[in-house]
Amino acid sequence: MLAFVTGATGFLGSHVARVLAEQGAELRLLVRPTSDLRNLDGLNADRVEGDLRDAASIEKALSGCDVVFHVAADYRLWVRDPDQMYGSNVEGTRWLLEAARKQGVRRVVYTSSVATMGFTMNRANVADEQSPVGIEDMIGHYKRSKFMAEQVAVEVARSGVDVVVVNPTTPIGERDIKPTPTGRIVVDFLKRKFPAYVETGLNLVDATECARGHIQALEKGRSGERYILGGENLTLKQILDRLAAITGLKSPTVKLPYIVALAAGVVDEMVTGRLLGREPRATIDAVRMGRKRMFVSSAKAERELGWRTVPVDGALRRSVDWFRDHGYV
Repeated sequence: MLAFVTGATGFLGSHVARVLAEQGAELRLLVRPTSDLRNLDGLNADRVEGDLRDAASIEKALSGCDVVFHVAADYRLWVRDPDQMYGSNVEGTRWLLEAARKQGVRRVVYTSSVATMGFTMNRANVADEQSPVGIEDMIGHYKRSKFMAEQVAVEVARSGVDVVVVNPTTPIGERDIKPTPTGRIVVDFLKRKFPAYVETGLNLVDATECARGHIQALEKGRSGERYILGGENLTLKQILDRLAAITGLKSPTVKLPYIVALAAGVVDEMVTGRLLGREPRATIDAVRMGRKRMFVSSAKAERELGWRTVPVDGALRRSVDWFRDHGYV
């Protein structure tokens, strides 16, 4: 099997590529001329230069491929030029799926996000693939772009292209080189930059297990269907407490009121983002997202794919060790 993988230079994509290689697949990886290639070290794969926003290069790169794993995404909670994010996440997905149609690819596994699910202010609710949701529920450009891209994938599946959608929750583990917003939680904790916490919740999933879930989706998923690949539902405080147990560092005990967190986001976005042109550590959208606990159920993936929900302590420990070993702390 020749598998085409986008996003293999990134965090989750690198795990998907390595699990595929372990299972004997031949790999063709899309890389940009400016990509950081450290996550490809030791990986036997054909590398092709291209860009998701260049339809011609994508169609050429897909020639002869049996399956596609579209993992690449512009994952930032703040961006100076939102058009770039929509170009990569939405139009890039559209062009890739059209190229897959033209090249006769057998199946595409599209990596969406748990961000597209329908979360509510009721903290007793746990979201799943059937939770009511619309574009108006999406906070920020990242969520909106992923929601729109997912709609493209589902529409293409209805038109006859074999596309399965997976919705990872919040992956954690090694090789988070950027790092992602979740990885920054770990790095900031290790740097003792977490004097307080906000009342919010996430579902954390082991990045390696999540990659295996992509293979299960390839083998067992139904075209046009969405599958949440999740792990443990944890409050931010519980995550910080687990990091404290792993590292021996103190977990914060001060809970920040929402209005104070929002004010901090406004100031950081104004000063760091607009005046200095750098990505803020705290953003208005991130604070607004935090008002809804992103707790989910992976029951559908368990029934149809054979997905198993596993504890994330090992992944948290691997994340801590990797960031320490690679000079982030």
